[in-house]
Order: sequence, then C-alpha cells, then structure tokens
Amino acid sequence: MTIDITDLVRTRTLHPEAVAEAAARRTRRPLIDASGRLMIVAADHPARGALGVGDRKFAMANRVDLLERLCLALSRPGVDGVLATADILDDLLLLGALDGKVVLGSMNRGGLQGASFELDDRFTGHRPEDIERLGFDAGKLLLRIDYHDPGSLTTLESTARAIDDMAARRLPVFVEPFISRRDDEGRLGNDLSAEAVTKSIAIASGLGGTSAYTWLKVPVTENPDDMAEVMAASTLPAVLLGGEVGGTAEDQARAYEKWRGALQLPTVRGLVVGRSLLYPADGDVAAAVDTAVGLL
Repeated sequence: MTIDITDLVRTRTLHPEAVAEAAARRTRRPLIDASGRLMIVAADHPARGALGVGDRKFAMANRVDLLERLCLALSRPGVDGVLATADILDDLLLLGALDGKVVLGSMNRGGLQGASFELDDRFTGHRPEDIERLGFDAGKLLLRIDYHDPGSLTTLESTARAIDDMAARRLPVFVEPFISRRDDEGRLGNDLSAEAVTKSIAIASGLGGTSAYTWLKVPVTENPDDMAEVMAASTLPAVLLGGEVGGTAEDQARAYEKWRGALQLPTVRGLVVGRSLLYPADGDVAAAVDTAVGLL
C-alpha cells in the first residue's frame, strides 16, 4: 500500500472524529481463532523513543514508511493483528487496515529509552477505558524490574492495578516482564538468563487480584534449551517476543530457529514480533512475515 500523507493529514485536521467512527465500524474477530495460535506485529517502540533497528539509529522515525510496512505485514496470510500506541492505531484505523484484525493497545510508554526515570514506567498510553471504548481486543504493558531501582516498585504497583482494571472489563492484558539492571555507564539492559526470566514470569503471574485475563509476553532465553524449564513457572498463556535481532540474514535465521523450538511448549500460543519483521536485514518484509507465520 502506498499511503497519501496529504489525505491522511487532511482527515486528521478537518475530521478528527473519523478515528472514533472508523473504530466503531471495524469488523472484529476473537482474540484466538480456531488455530489456537496468535501472530501479532508490534510497533509500539517509537512512543518510548526507541527508534533504532540494529545500526540504523532512526529506522522507525519515518511514520509513513512505518505505516506502509505495517499495512504490508497485516495483509499477509496468517497475521492476526497489531500491537501499537494510539497514534499508530489511529492512522491504521483511518487507512482501513484493522478490519478483521486483533488490536492490542500499548499502555505504558513513560519509561523513555535512556532516561534516568526509565524504570518508573508510567502508564502514558492506552488506559483500560480507552481500549474498551474503541472496541480493541487487548492491552499490553511492559514490566521491567531492577532490584536496585525504586522506580520498579512504582511500575509493579501500577501494573497490578492495570491488570485489575482490564480484568474488570474482561479484557486480556499481555504483560511483558524482565529482570533488568544498569551497567557501569548507566545503560539499562535485560537479563535473559534462565534464572532471571523464570523470576520475571513468577512475579508477573502473581500481580493483581486475578490472573484470569493475564497473558505473558516473554523473551527466548540466552540458551533456548532452557525454555521448557523456564515456561514451567506459570500456567498463564504466553506469546514470544521477537526482541533485538542482529543486522544480518544469519542473525535473522538464528532468531527463527529459537522461536521455532519455544513455540512447541504447551503454554506458548504465538508470536509478537516487531522490528525484526518490519525491518529485516534483506528488506523483504513480506518474506520475513511469511517465514514467521510458518513457524506457527
């Protein structure tokens, strides 16, 4: 799809209520169809100031280019839907790209990449009432826990309340937990060891007054062979996140193989992958998405 930015901006300028109208018209589907699997394309990185892909520092900065890549990905067979912030989902609604798709609203984007307050990850995106009002299908939140940063406690508490608010509306919420720590230069990183991922799953599973509507969004561990033991930490349904993938075709192939093995585990129901599919090393978005769908 080639997007006419002039037409899109004109609609936003003269007819802002068109977003709500498009949301009301959107044809919906169950979160999980008969396949029992879920393939979601993620594009909520820009709202946290995370615009880079590999060595391309501002790869996601061109909004029209990102929207065209998203529309192409959503058009591929087997792609169930999209995870994004309000600005991107509003554009996709106006473009008519969300009919019959699962839509996940991204809820907390306040932990800006590189900020001193990164772990005090405030809920600056979709609220539960927004997801309900717009007829979206689920929410997603990021939970990074650093045992040495008090900002993590604020995020833990607000995450629990968000889970409660979503459950009260019978809306699923995907919780993406990490054990995180800063290096000597203050840069935040996520620990992907089996021990750390197991702890993060255990902590996330116990948040809120009920886990009935909680899903997990988890990374593949440093050693993929550890995933069976790690995923035994919870009975909650889970999806794998794509995470950072190197800039070569070999890196992409290794990522596919890691996902393939973990997708065989009983609690793993699908994939939520963003930059590695939207900005693949060879530039072929359709081929990258089709390969990922094939893993399911």
